[in-house]
Amino acid sequence: MPADPGQLRLLALIERNGSLTATAHALGLTPPAVTQQLARAERDWRAPLVLRGPRGAVLTEAGALLAAHGRVVEEETDKAATGLSALLGHLSRRLRIGTFQAAALHLLPRALTALRHRYPDADVTVVDVVSGRGEDEVAAGRLDVAIIATWGTPFTPPPQVSVHPLLLDPMVVVLPDDHPLVARRPPGTALRLEELRDESWVAIRASHPARDQFDRVANAAGFSPQVRFQTESYDVAQALVGTGVGVALVSRLALTGVPGTTHRELVRQAPHRRLRAVASADTTLTPLVDVFLELLRDVAEDITATWNSPSS
Repeated sequence: MPADPGQLRLLALIERNGSLTATAHALGLTPPAVTQQLARAERDWRAPLVLRGPRGAVLTEAGALLAAHGRVVEEETDKAATGLSALLGHLSRRLRIGTFQAAALHLLPRALTALRHRYPDADVTVVDVVSGRGEDEVAAGRLDVAIIATWGTPFTPPPQVSVHPLLLDPMVVVLPDDHPLVARRPPGTALRLEELRDESWVAIRASHPARDQFDRVANAAGFSPQVRFQTESYDVAQALVGTGVGVALVSRLALTGVPGTTHRELVRQAPHRRLRAVASADTTLTPLVDVFLELLRDVAEDITATWNSPSS
C-alpha cells in the first residue's frame, strides 16, 4: 500500500501534542476531522495507531514507528515552506534586464533611478543583449524584461512573452557640419535621401536589420549606396562622420552630438526603428517587472514629447 505522507505527519503531530484536540488546533482543523483522518489511517495501515484515554492520546508501537517517519515529513515540510518563502521574497525584489546600448544610455538611467527611489532594496542586474535575442532570453527565463528594437519588419514574439510598445525612433542623417547641403540650407531643413546618392556612407554592418532597412530605403530612393565604412555601432558611425569621411543614417535616440557633425531629418516618412519591452507573460512572482515597464513607458513618452516640441 502506498504510504500517505499526510498520515505520517498527522501521527508525528499527535505524538508531539499529546492529544487529538491539540493536534486539530495545530492543523487548523476540528477535532472530529482529525478523528476521521486517524480512523482512515488505521484502516489504511491495518493496525491500531493511537490509544486514547483520559490523559490524551498515546501512540501504539506501530503508530510510533510511523510517527518517526512523520517527523521527517514535518521537517521537510518546514524546510520547503521556509525555502519557498525565501525564494518568493527574492523574486519579489529581483529584476533582470537585457538591453542594447542606446536604450541603456537614454531609457534605463531615468527608469532605474525612479525604481531605486521606490524600491531601494531591489535586486537589479543589467546585461547587454544583441539584436534579436532579447525576446528569446525572456522566453527562456534568463531575463525578466528586455528592451528590443526592430527596423520596419514584422515582429512575432514567442508565446511565453508579452510585448509593450515604447517609442518610434526615427532615423536621421548625420553629416559633417561643413557639408555643402548643410551650408546652403537653413538650419533644420529636412533632406531628401536621394540628395545623398553620391555620398560615401558609414553604415551598420551587412546582415544587421538596420543595414537591411538602409539598403531598402536607398533602393526605394533610386540609388545603391556607396558604403565605405561598416560598423556595429551608431556611436562609431557618428565618430567617423565627424572626421569628414562620409555621412550616416542614425537613429535619433542614438544621436551623440559628436563635434564636427550635425543631423537633418528626412523629408516624408523617415525610416525608423520601433523600441519595445518584452517580459514574461506571467509576472505574478516578479512584481517589479510591471513597475519597471510603467517607468519605461513614462520615460519613452517624455523623450517622444521632446522630439515633437518645436524647439527640438
